[in-house]
Amino acid sequence: MEIRKSTPEDIDLIMECISIARQSMRANGNNVQWINGYPSKELMLESVKNGFNYLIFNGENVVATFDFIIGDDPNYAIIENGNWLDEEKYGVIHRLASNGKAKGVAQFCFEWCFTQFPNIRIDTHETNTPMQKVLERLGYQPCGIIHVADGTPRLAFQKIST
Repeated sequence: MEIRKSTPEDIDLIMECISIARQSMRANGNNVQWINGYPSKELMLESVKNGFNYLIFNGENVVATFDFIIGDDPNYAIIENGNWLDEEKYGVIHRLASNGKAKGVAQFCFEWCFTQFPNIRIDTHETNTPMQKVLERLGYQPCGIIHVADGTPRLAFQKIST
């Protein structure tokens, strides 16, 4: 698999991955994450324009999209029922969405991001147990609860180089 930054011309591929990932969430009992049109095409285009969005390819085929941002995330300023592992500069992974056409996409994404910046924070909904299992298997430590912009809670994880 390979990764490259997306371009505005990739928006349909990005939104297709998001749509399929949303359907997979629903099939796995996660009916509360990525609702009410989130993430929107407009949000994803903004992410692309800011240089935060990437595509994962398996050969010539797009198999996933994600956002990777190095810098502070305002949603991570307050953590409840725990603490971050450190207060150093960190990278954040958001909106990983696979179209289901390749296995191991999440692991590939998380490992790639960690090679880019060895201090990563990520959050997921409590009902997204497949994501939680991948994070824990890859050495991400549960740190507590954060709240996203709409006020809903998310499980927060972090992995730092040792």
